[in-house]
Amino acid sequence: MPQIQINKLNNANIYSGSNSLLGKAEEITLPAIKGKHNDHKALGMIGDIELPNGFEKMTGKIRWNSVYEELIEEFGSPYVTKNVQVRSSLETWDSSGKISEVSVVAFMALRFKDVLPPITIKQNDNSDLESEYSCTYYRLEIDGDRQIEIDFFTNMFFVGDSDMLENYRNNLGI
Repeated sequence: MPQIQINKLNNANIYSGSNSLLGKAEEITLPAIKGKHNDHKALGMIGDIELPNGFEKMTGKIRWNSVYEELIEEFGSPYVTKNVQVRSSLETWDSSGKISEVSVVAFMALRFKDVLPPITIKQNDNSDLESEYSCTYYRLEIDGDRQIEIDFFTNMFFVGDSDMLENYRNNLGI
């Protein structure tokens, strides 16, 4: 009988360049990679179909646990792209306990939308700030192996080691 294995990814540290933001963020939402699709219909076809046509913009957000001057200075300009790294640990469990633990690392090029996000102040609780960002480069590695990599400025898209846009770039001469 096959044994169930469960993966748990439940904590992380965020870096902007070489600066650790340990303890300053409460939550981060990494960007989703979504294909854009267009409807296609033609004479002789019995139905409409959807075909891929590029990608949607990649966005996400970081929820901070308080106001930090250095974060306003670091992320306050919508004109500056920041290289951000999120490092986590992926645990695998089965009935015998934890059987492995490997790194999960997200590399991203981000521009923050809010110069200063709204600040919510609550009695006897952490302040709440949420910064939304736009992402133009994203690479996700598990245990040092590239899972996915996409760069909108270089027309690059890899799934594992497969270059999904190699022919596209060759056809455009780039």
